[in-house]
Order: sequence, then C-alpha cells, then structure tokens
Amino acid sequence: MAANRRPTLADVAREVGVSAKTVSRVLNEDGPVSAQTREQVRAAVDKLGFQPNLMARNIRVGGLDTTIGLVVPDLGNPFFGAVARGIEDTVRERGLTPLMGSSADDPDRERALTDTFLARRVSILIVVPSVGANHAHLKPHRAAGLPVVFLDRPGVGLSTDSVVSTNRTGTHDGVAHLIVHGHRRIGFVGDLPVKLYTRRERLAGYRTALREADIPYDRSLVLSAHDQQGAEAATSRLLELADPPTALFAGNNIMALGIVSQLARSKRKDVAVVAFDDVSLAEALEPALTVVAQDPEEIGRSAAATALARLDGDRSRARTITVPTRLIVRGSGELPAGAARKSPS
Repeated sequence: MAANRRPTLADVAREVGVSAKTVSRVLNEDGPVSAQTREQVRAAVDKLGFQPNLMARNIRVGGLDTTIGLVVPDLGNPFFGAVARGIEDTVRERGLTPLMGSSADDPDRERALTDTFLARRVSILIVVPSVGANHAHLKPHRAAGLPVVFLDRPGVGLSTDSVVSTNRTGTHDGVAHLIVHGHRRIGFVGDLPVKLYTRRERLAGYRTALREADIPYDRSLVLSAHDQQGAEAATSRLLELADPPTALFAGNNIMALGIVSQLARSKRKDVAVVAFDDVSLAEALEPALTVVAQDPEEIGRSAAATALARLDGDRSRARTITVPTRLIVRGSGELPAGAARKSPS
C-alpha cells in the first residue's frame, strides 16, 4: 500500500487473507464470522489505521449519519462558537457530532450548505436563517421525520421549532437602565441588514423604552453597521452630531467592539455604553462594559434537546423556545448623563 494513500477495506482484507465481504461483516457486526477472524480483522484495522466510510454505509443501507448539520452566519463570531459548544455537549452522549458551516448570511450559500448536509443524511439539521432565505424546500425532509430547528432567528416557509433570545425585552431593559441614569440622548448602533430579525427586535425594544419614558424617537441617533470598522465609523458620526448622544446602545457584540474602540480612540470615557451580548474581556475595559447578556450555550442546549426529542418521536406542534437575557452591571452603563460632553475639536 502506498504511504500517501488512505487504507481501504480491500487493504484490510488482503492483510488478513479474507474477502472484503468478511471484513464488512465484522465491521458492521452483520453476519456469521468466527471469533478468530473477527480478532484478526480488528487487529488489521488498528495496524493499518483504517477508518470506515460511515456516510457511504448509511446511504447504502438507508440509515442516518451520526452527524448534525449546523449552519451559522459567521464561524468567527464567538456567540456562535458558544452555541455550537452547547449543542455538542448535549448530543455527545447520543454519539452524534456537529458539522458546522458558514452561510455568510447569504441565502444561496445557506441553501447549498443545507443540501450538502441533507445529502449526508444527517440526523438533525439546525440552521441560523439568513435574511431573505425561504425554507419551504425543507418541508419534505421535515415531513419525513428529520428534526429541523431554527436558531437565533425564526425561519420562513417552514413550520418547525425555533430557539431565540428575549431580544426585545433585553434591549428594553438595557435602554431603560440608561434612562434611569439620566440619559435622554441615547444612540443605537445596530447590525445589518436592517431586516435582520434580531436587529428589528432590538430596535423595537429600544423604541419601547424611549416611548415609556416620553423620550421622542430621533432617527439621527440610529445608525447601522455590519462589522467592527463600520461600528467605529457610526460611533464617530454620532459623536460629531450637533447634539450628540450621552449614551450608546450596541446592537450586538461586534457593534460593541467598534463602539468601545472608537470611544477609546477619541479619549471619551464620559459616554455611557450598554451592549447587547457579552464580549471577551468586558470586565478589563475602563470602565468595565455593562451588557445585556445572552446565554448562547443554553440556546445551543435547548436547540439540541428539542431536536433530540423530535428524533425520539415527539410529534407535538412546532414551538418557539425563548431563552432569557440578563442585565450585567459593570460600570459603563452607569455613567450619569451629566458627565457627558462633546469631544473637543
């Protein structure tokens, strides 16, 4: 066998001196084979480092793969890494392994990924829906018993289980917290696209908090970005307004990093900040960052547990599971409005 070639079933058969069918019977525990031959086959498998092609076997016999298809928008976002960890911890005992791919929030790329996972005959499909995606193509698979769970955002065109955070309530609580500390000019930097479910829900929470405090909604205080650099630019624009905000609300963890970076660059420690999503080293910032924290691992655990229940035969109506957020007070959201000032020119 060539050193740079992966060992095959035929290689194992030659090593033992039996047929490939006999090796297959041993590996699949299917059919009569003597104890001595079984021992020899397993020894040859270990010696050669042979790995069975489980995908090919499952397709051949009509079974499911031992993997879970997980589609997320961004593999680099720590939030989705924590979600995946929650999923993995929940399914490990069942012998299942998550396979994760990034849709880059592109509907076509999301469809291609889901098609790839379906071709593998994954046991479960968990998807963070892209804006503009239609999931009607999953109806036949869902009807055939495949557990499909939407995560972080509801899907379109398919009635199935979803797991989301309390986006609207959490944002309301964060903005109300700023209002309690005297702020009436509160900027909002949200994610793109503007039709994104989480952005719409969080903006709605922002507006509700303002309305309850009799604070007029000012469009000039609401900007959007899709990465840290864009959030930095949005923060700079807000600070340059004739009547700048005394506080800023970050629509997610990436927006928070941009806001904090721009405030540090501008030497502005007088602007209060509350962020939706916790960020790494939030307590090391000066002042430490006050956040509306999601529980991404619990979101992942809930999605996985729901999917496993469906796999075990739960045929109840589709449901939406809402995982609560919590306000973590650390200092940046407690700066009083009177401390804010426009940065010197």
